[in-house]
Amino acid sequence: MGRGRAKAKQTKVARELKYSTHDTDFEALQRELSGKSAQNSHDEDDKYDDPYADEYDDDYRR
Repeated sequence: MGRGRAKAKQTKVARELKYSTHDTDFEALQRELSGKSAQNSHDEDDKYDDPYADEYDDDYRR
């Protein structure tokens, strides 16, 4: 069999993306790209404790 159905679906999705208008939430995009969440991201960092972290790692990198 060929890839007729798959290509038709891809074409349909591509047309929908090209011709439809979407409201873009630029603030959410900025948060996602910067790696910060809307909630307190520093609280989440405090919760994570790496059991394999090397306490001397920062000294050797410099």
